[in-house]
Amino acid sequence: MYKFSKRLFDLFMSFFGIIFLSPILLFIAVSVKFTSEGTILYRGERSGLFGKSFNILKFRTMVMNADLGAGTTSRNDKRITYVGNILRRYKLDELPQLINVFFGDMSFVGPRPELQKYTNQYQGKEKLILSVRPGITDFSSVKFSNLNELIDDDNPDASFEKKILSEKNRLRLQYVNECNFWLDIKLIFHTILRITSIK
Repeated sequence: MYKFSKRLFDLFMSFFGIIFLSPILLFIAVSVKFTSEGTILYRGERSGLFGKSFNILKFRTMVMNADLGAGTTSRNDKRITYVGNILRRYKLDELPQLINVFFGDMSFVGPRPELQKYTNQYQGKEKLILSVRPGITDFSSVKFSNLNELIDDDNPDASFEKKILSEKNRLRLQYVNECNFWLDIKLIFHTILRITSIK
């Protein structure tokens, strides 16, 4: 019942979210398009349910070809555009993931999807992270809502791997072990509180 009700919740809420937020989505899309060169959406390959790859959708917040550099953004990352910085601060760049949720690549709540180069390194119980749909938010999203501020500029990927990755995986695994409908509602609520408290 939990899996069925969770998918039903995701399907209906993502559909109505896209409709309800369409004016905001359109405004953001126009802002991204006319303030920097490049596409409106960023499509990044991530590992999804059972390790199957999918393209996560975000509003583009970085300059063109930024993905040729580090896979992690740092506290003073010069690749981030002016509009992109605002979108990232309030997590508005994540709104296109409503489309991912609607089509079943993601859920509202679930382990945040990771780059395949990291999921290929999962060992033992970490592999359970891929046993559920990845989500827009989870324990790690709430704890590391200011992730880029914790990442060093000189070698962002190494900084992420050393300081953050193992803890994020622990929190992802915690969600897998504890997930239920009321926990999902609680995490959505805490995520909204975290975002609205950002100055």
